[in-house]
Amino acid sequence: MSTVSAERLATIFVEAADTLVDEFDLLDFMHMLVDRARVLVDAAAAGLMLADERGRLEFMAGSDENVRLVELFQLQNDQGPCLEAFRTGRSVINVDLASAVDRWPRFAPRAAEAGFRSVHAFPLRLRTQVIGALNIFGSSAGGDFDPTDVPVMQALADVATIGLMQERAIRRSEALTEQLQGALNSRIIIEQAKGALAQILGVSVDEAFRRIRAYARNHNRRLTEVCELIVTDLARLPGLTQP
Repeated sequence: MSTVSAERLATIFVEAADTLVDEFDLLDFMHMLVDRARVLVDAAAAGLMLADERGRLEFMAGSDENVRLVELFQLQNDQGPCLEAFRTGRSVINVDLASAVDRWPRFAPRAAEAGFRSVHAFPLRLRTQVIGALNIFGSSAGGDFDPTDVPVMQALADVATIGLMQERAIRRSEALTEQLQGALNSRIIIEQAKGALAQILGVSVDEAFRRIRAYARNHNRRLTEVCELIVTDLARLPGLTQP
């Protein structure tokens, strides 16, 4: 990874602010966040988890399919950096996966097998409330973050938290729960659409999802709407299956 670029950071914060509009697309915002967080520090991958209404973490967005599988493994085995950051409310920084077997005996070897050598996690928090965690995976063995970069990445996670909660959800906590639960339910249709389009086009799942997101943005349609039509009525999405 590299030291955080002030120019990159400014661009990301502007993009995050532009996303916070009346027609707030929660899922697209989360995918934008993990993509930009990965690029910001030249990381190998990034993933995002949010807590459901029962306080259990659920995978919501990843920069690629590889990290999605690692994040799901983390949840299934109830151990890993995101869970630690979520439960403690503190960042997990510069953990060398080769030396983390005692800390996470199942997660560390699995993440290493996926090609990652270091991991970091930042809680998504607002004051004392923690609603999830942002995971950053590195391709070098620990020490990826300069001490001055850590508060910058945490600030990005904090801004993301505010974006996720928004004013209407802060006023009514049940609105936040409803919104997040809706996003969790929508994730299922997104995974189905990614797989379906990948099979139709003969491309990778990551490439299929890139095309879905681009189509939604270019045609001013919500991500979940496009995904639902891919599964139920693909003919209503002209041009999507063209090379």
